[in-house]
Amino acid sequence: MKSTLKRTIPLALVAAGLVASPAIAAGVADHYKKKTITILIGYGPGGTYDKYAMTMSRYYGNHIPGKPNVIVQHMPGAGGSKAMAYAYNVMQAQGYNMVMPLDNIVINKLLRPKKMRYEPQNFIWLGSSNQTNNVLVVRADTGVTSLKNWGNKSLIGGTSGKGSNGYIIPQLVMSTLGLKGKVITGYKGSSKSIFAIEQRETEMAAFNWLAWSSKVPQWFTGKKPYANAVVQVGKFADPGIPSVPRLSELVDPKYKKAVAFMASSGPLGRGLAFPPKVPMHLVAPMRAAFDAMNSDKAYEAALKKRKLRLMATGGAALQKIVNSAVTDTSSAVIKQLRGLVYGKK
Repeated sequence: MKSTLKRTIPLALVAAGLVASPAIAAGVADHYKKKTITILIGYGPGGTYDKYAMTMSRYYGNHIPGKPNVIVQHMPGAGGSKAMAYAYNVMQAQGYNMVMPLDNIVINKLLRPKKMRYEPQNFIWLGSSNQTNNVLVVRADTGVTSLKNWGNKSLIGGTSGKGSNGYIIPQLVMSTLGLKGKVITGYKGSSKSIFAIEQRETEMAAFNWLAWSSKVPQWFTGKKPYANAVVQVGKFADPGIPSVPRLSELVDPKYKKAVAFMASSGPLGRGLAFPPKVPMHLVAPMRAAFDAMNSDKAYEAALKKRKLRLMATGGAALQKIVNSAVTDTSSAVIKQLRGLVYGKK
């Protein structure tokens, strides 16, 4: 399958049974020829959203019929939710604009339905290049080297907004395990939040492990590390930190469904989606192009050079994950999770 995808996109589409005729493939190529595609991300430069998007911008167009130019636009604000609302309600839907969705897009919508002005299942998912576990990291000079010695200490965290996993994960950890702390919002993305820890403005933060290992790998080495990963939230242990406990292994059984729901965001990783109402004849070619990019060894090498990894998921599979998460999660679980994170019943 990979060798097929590495040829031309029309051949890949025909092999997959996704194109009705060569005329459709030619029409898609005409649609994108000499055009520019814009990838919107909800955070500022320097984070893993930015790094993946910038790398995609170099390689995605090579696999799209018509070989359009691809650029990246930043729209930070509200923990990434500002960009999601813009993509859903304002973004033009001719196929020239797409967004890198938040990995917690479903969680945000179900926890804060009135504040999130979008419906996750109505985005048209194209594919992802990574899967993510969120990892809570604590500065070592606090004396907290693991959850066992957090004790009665009250730690200060930092993140962008209350809709970000940087807020949700620490609140969930503290609430389910009876720990103390406070998360300050207003930092523009993971880079600024991590810098705040380095400047000793804050003591902890929660981001995907790739953000930590690519930005500040030196923090976690040597006999006296600068910081420690104390817990991760995901369906499986991140391969980079297999010994760090998962929250699902530590919480009381009454919290396990809420924690499992939070872990479901992992496969959404770092991918792309069209806004609603994009012409459907563009979807299969653009999903196939994303698959082809993920199979491109040059793309994988470029990710590796940026200390990023490739753990791919196709667009149709992502669409199913999102749709199921929206429709199958019980109101009781959402109510409980909302209370744990935001103190609301």
